[in-house]
Amino acid sequence: MYIMSFMFLVIIVMVSVGFFTLLERKVLGYVQIRKGPNKVGFLGLLQPFSDGMKLFLKESCYPINSNILIYYVCPVYSLIQSLFIWLIYPFCFNCLNFNYGLLFFLICSSLMVYGTMICGWSSNSMYSMLGCIRSISQAISYEVSLSLVLLCYFLLTYSYNFNNLSLYQSIVWFFYLSVPIFMSWLSCCMAETNRSPFDFAEGESELVSGFNVEYGSGGFAFLFIAEYSSIIFMSLITCLIFLGGDYYSFFFYLKVNFICFFFVWIRSCLPRYRYDKLMYLAWKVYLPLCLNYLFFFFLIKLMFIYHFFLLS
Repeated sequence: MYIMSFMFLVIIVMVSVGFFTLLERKVLGYVQIRKGPNKVGFLGLLQPFSDGMKLFLKESCYPINSNILIYYVCPVYSLIQSLFIWLIYPFCFNCLNFNYGLLFFLICSSLMVYGTMICGWSSNSMYSMLGCIRSISQAISYEVSLSLVLLCYFLLTYSYNFNNLSLYQSIVWFFYLSVPIFMSWLSCCMAETNRSPFDFAEGESELVSGFNVEYGSGGFAFLFIAEYSSIIFMSLITCLIFLGGDYYSFFFYLKVNFICFFFVWIRSCLPRYRYDKLMYLAWKVYLPLCLNYLFFFFLIKLMFIYHFFLLS
């Protein structure tokens, strides 16, 4: 039953990644006052399948000077790692329930850096190595703030289990407790998943395509799926922590779709940030903000415990 559930989850995630790319291309098309994909199938609904077939059926070539074994293994590692993190998805029946889901999430998200690093190094290309270094420094910088934001809210719930978040938000969403920390969380999510306006791993103007510049056909498709499944998962985590977390309801998944749309919306509206300002934002703005909020939530928890013992 466990295997069937997780296989079904993986299939749904892969299909959702395909249609998320269709949503992105449609939204970008309408923002730029043109049509998106609309020829393959009804309203372009079969476009993701044709793109996938084209990518996986293309001829696969590799750089002569690359480390071939690691070069081919790395995209598969990135894909498995991005799908492995979906184990935290809160199931009601017949599946795992992580009491330490927060720690599992932090461990899996920190492993994303290794896929990028190995991809950039194994290609043995100056451009891919430069994109890899920039992407790693960006991911590590924003991971600190991301972890602190998570600790703030898990400190309130006094549990590391993602399932408990919906119980605590039955009356009021955590979003209303602090809007600034929600905005910084969204920004950190975009930086962590290498999305615009923080897509410095793929700065086309100076890096050609970043750490994946030497990849084509199936290898590129694996990296692409890994990136987009991480975006969908970060949208799910955002709704779990800030926007109610009631994953029983249909309305919850509409909120997940809206957060995914928000990623595309930001890409269509904002230009790419400058790299030194990106680092300044991480260490001089978000980190002090998150630390202050961590102390603030810690004081709230202490006051709650004090009043509880006082009344008892």
